[in-house]
Amino acid sequence: MTVSWRLAGLLVLVIAAAGSAWQFQGWRYGKQLAEQARQHADAMNQLTQAAAAAQQAEQDKRFALEQKLAISEKTHFEKMTNVQNDQARLRDRLATADVRLSVLLNATDVAKGCDVPATTGTGRLDHGTLRARLDPAHAQRIIAITDEGDRAVIALQACQAYVQELSR
Repeated sequence: MTVSWRLAGLLVLVIAAAGSAWQFQGWRYGKQLAEQARQHADAMNQLTQAAAAAQQAEQDKRFALEQKLAISEKTHFEKMTNVQNDQARLRDRLATADVRLSVLLNATDVAKGCDVPATTGTGRLDHGTLRARLDPAHAQRIIAITDEGDRAVIALQACQAYVQELSR
């Protein structure tokens, strides 16, 4: 019987050693898993911070573009208002005969029977060039056409400025 107690003691000792080795390996494996989890959390945190920084940079760019476009819109509106005011003043001056539109005549037209005086009056700057006055109604139509053209050019410039700002 002494052998069996020794054998049983040896068997218990071997089982205890194997259990502690198994427990040590489990602890080491748990430690590795914890380290991997910490590294993963750090990587995710860095990615989140990078994404937030990129989003903030894009928001800053968008805000700057919106500011530029607002300034461009204001400039466009001011130009359009100035042109409209200038055209309205010119139409008023034409209506009150304060100013008259005239056209230069070809010298060969005079020979064909267009008898417009070649002499200049006081205060004129054309120095004797043959001119003919336009009917006020026709002058108003011409001013209206040029007004539309001026507004179209200003609108085109505003569109071009908008596209240039967006393409930057």
